[in-house]
Formats: sequence, structure tokens, C-alpha cells
Amino acid sequence: MRVAPLLDDEASTWDAFVASADCGSVYHTTAWRDVMQQSFGCDAHYLAAWSEDRLVGALPLVRLKSRLFGDFLVSIPYVNFGGALAASDAVDEQLLKAACTLGAELGVEHIEFRERRPRASSWPARTDKLAMQLALTEDVDSQWSGLRAKLRAQIRRPRREGASVVRGGAELVNDFYTVFATKMRDLGTPVYSREFFARILDALGEQAEIVLVKVNEAVAAACLLTHFRGVTEIPWASSRREFDRVGANMLLYWAAIESAHARGSSVFDFGRSSKDSGTYRFKKQWGSEPVPLFWHYWLPAGRSLPGLNPDNPKYALAIRAWRRLPLPVANWLGPRLVRHLP
Repeated sequence: MRVAPLLDDEASTWDAFVASADCGSVYHTTAWRDVMQQSFGCDAHYLAAWSEDRLVGALPLVRLKSRLFGDFLVSIPYVNFGGALAASDAVDEQLLKAACTLGAELGVEHIEFRERRPRASSWPARTDKLAMQLALTEDVDSQWSGLRAKLRAQIRRPRREGASVVRGGAELVNDFYTVFATKMRDLGTPVYSREFFARILDALGEQAEIVLVKVNEAVAAACLLTHFRGVTEIPWASSRREFDRVGANMLLYWAAIESAHARGSSVFDFGRSSKDSGTYRFKKQWGSEPVPLFWHYWLPAGRSLPGLNPDNPKYALAIRAWRRLPLPVANWLGPRLVRHLP
């Protein structure tokens, strides 16, 4: 067996392997690699394990390097899922060994593997995040019937206020982005560029979708969905504060679940949350269950676990300041910062 960097003419073989691997996600695909490289100029290191001429393992790694946030490899940044995909434990071991060798050669501060299964205790890990996943019923009517009466009433209310649902692709990216960028500024979080989302929709085609909720023609809430191997995920969703009173966000999530049913998905992934947080409780009310996430680390001697997350107290002042920025300034500056944040 040999482990080597992925070559351009091996992309289709890689993607076929990802589609068949147990923990393969849309983020492991070369289409997603291309989106990251085009949007952020990422330095991608995709390690392929071969047994003679057969691909038996895949490990995507992306290097993020800046004076402000440091120098590290992530599998995979910006999203919840990554890590090694391997046909056997022996292949998995060789992929991780190759990644650690690469990390040492590059001189990075750490490597972060965003995985869905635990490793040996010798691997430092963060386990504070959970994916909230809803098992979908055979049809959307039974999904609706399984919701609590109060939740169904909250979903119906926006309709009485004149709300409607719109689904589509790239033609809706401006409407989505207007809502999303405003929400991110209000949360004190740098925003991705509009072009990033446009590229996702272009690269993923039918595997990506935008859902809007409009109230009297004004866009009140919006999300971007991905559909891959029977899982629909909602990685980005936002609503406008002035429409909170009518519950536009509740209709948005129900419309997203309807889209998952229409695509034949068996799981709806609400994204990650910290246990017992407000977002955790919001997602839990839909019937979703927590699925542990295991973020493992390779650390050079003397290094400790990184603290690059918004819950770190040292970023509190920066978050408060960001919330006060005029929206055009936040939208200009955000994409220049967020490319360095995992």
C-alpha cells in the first residue's frame, strides 16, 4: 500500500470512493475542495491510499495560515465533517501517519480531524460538540403528525401572516445572502462571501438548494441545504429579527424538512450544537437526537489544544465590536478574516 497526494486525473476515483465510504460526506468530495480553493485560495493536501491500482483510503486536509490565527491543517475547515475514510484499520493508520508526517514537514501548530467516531485515548480530542440529527419517517405526513401540537401551531402561524415558501438554486443566492450576512453581523461573526455560496450551488448542482420564507414578498428567513447519500443537512440558516414575532424561522425549518423528504433522504441534520445550549434545545424540539462529534488532534511536542472558537472568552471583546460595525463594512471585512477561521 502507498499513500500519495491526489492527482488531478484521479478525482473521479476519489469521489466514487467517498460516495461508498461509511462516513463519506459531500465535504470530502473534490467538488467541495474546488469550492474552498476558488473561494479562499486554500492550500489543499488530499492524501490517497492505494492498494496497487485500487483506492482504499482518502484523507482531505486543508492548510489555514495567518499571522492572526496561526498555521494549522484541518480535515475539513468551515464544516462539521471530515477525517479519514478508509477500507480498513490498517489503511486508516497509514493515512494518519502520512498526515502527521506532512504536519511535521510543514511545521504547522496542529492538525484537526473532524470525525464521527472515537479514537484511542492517545489522540487528544474535543467532544463538546454534537450533531443534531432527525430520523425521517417514510412520508412527510407522518413526520408532521409526529410533531407536538404546539410546534405545529408555531409552523402554521407564519402562513396566517402571509408567509410563503420559495425553493431554488443560484437565482436565490442574493436573497439568502442578505438575510445571512445581517444575522452574522448581529451575532458578531465574520461572514463568508456571497461568491462562496454561489460556488457551492454551482459545484454541487442538484445536491444543494436554497429555501426562503417570504412574508408579504419580504425575505424573512433563508437557508442553504445540502443533500448527499440520504442525508439532508442545513449548514447555514438565518432569519430577520423583525420577523421573529411571526415565527418565520419555524416555517423555514419545516420547509427544509419537507425538502429532505422530497429528495428521499432518511436523515435531516440540523448541524452542530453544544449540549443544553439554546440551539440544542431548538433542534431537540423537532425530535432530533444528539450524535457525538469527535475532533481529534495531532499536536507537536509542547503544544496544547487550540482555542479557536467563539466561546473562548478572549474573543468576547472582538465579537462585541463586530456587532457594532455597519453592515457594508462587516460584509467587506468578514470574508477577508473568515477564510483563516476553521
